[in-house]
Amino acid sequence: MEIRPADLNDAEGAVALYDGVAPYLVVTTTQLRSRLGTAAKPGEGTFAAVDNGEVVGWASAGLIPGSDPLDGQFRVLVHPDHRGKGIGTKLLEAVHEDLRSAGATSARVFAEPSTADWAARWGYVQTRLVHYAGIDPSRAPAIPPVPHWLRLVPLDELDPRAVYAADDVAQRTKPGDAKITSRPYEDWLSGVWESPGLVLDLSVAAVDDDRVVGFTLGNGDHHKIWSQMTATMPEHRGRGIAKLVKCAALHLAADAGVKGAYTANYDGNEPMLAVNTWLGYHRTATHAVLICPL
Repeated sequence: MEIRPADLNDAEGAVALYDGVAPYLVVTTTQLRSRLGTAAKPGEGTFAAVDNGEVVGWASAGLIPGSDPLDGQFRVLVHPDHRGKGIGTKLLEAVHEDLRSAGATSARVFAEPSTADWAARWGYVQTRLVHYAGIDPSRAPAIPPVPHWLRLVPLDELDPRAVYAADDVAQRTKPGDAKITSRPYEDWLSGVWESPGLVLDLSVAAVDDDRVVGFTLGNGDHHKIWSQMTATMPEHRGRGIAKLVKCAALHLAADAGVKGAYTANYDGNEPMLAVNTWLGYHRTATHAVLICPL
């Protein structure tokens, strides 16, 4: 068994691990190759556990953009046949060291609730639950009537600055455990808009004149996508805009041949959970949100 920083040769094995253990976490080869093909900055490490040439464990770290104080987040995945051998512990310790090197003050992970007691040994405390859900986009309901003052527009037809302005507000007002402040535009442009996984043609904004008042961002490819973020500007909430953009995005996905669309929401986020129920999403998994100081 070898546990080491991941490299490009691990990408396909990692995707196979995700698809076999947690397919609702949309991870594509394109995304991983882009990540692994670039020198990792502190706090953005990726680690592989390899047994006889097979990727049996995986961990990836990241810093929460705009968080103040700086917070880290990560995923750890171990194949069921290889659990109980200390792989998760070694991957966790590698991630902690990486996040500390970047100056992160805390670490957040979404994990199976059964791991909460194990994670408590490092000081992790559960703060809430997050629910995952999926749908075949071809089963989405008809798009509701669009108000005369509103346009539904794919993101690849918009000026990124208009989307940035809306996302900046959304990040500071969304439910979550991290305190988010503004993220510089250039950092957002490279980290979000130009990220290899963002499917701009399958993401939709609701536009009033030239202002984005609601949007949904899709991540993945034209086979499987992840709803990375859906938001409505505070003054427009309660008017069905989230339902409109998510429904329109599912129709675009169906037309593009996407077979699976996935999303996640915090327990207690009743408005968005209700939207997903109306759209026809079915729950696939629930994770605990665990946080510890670093």
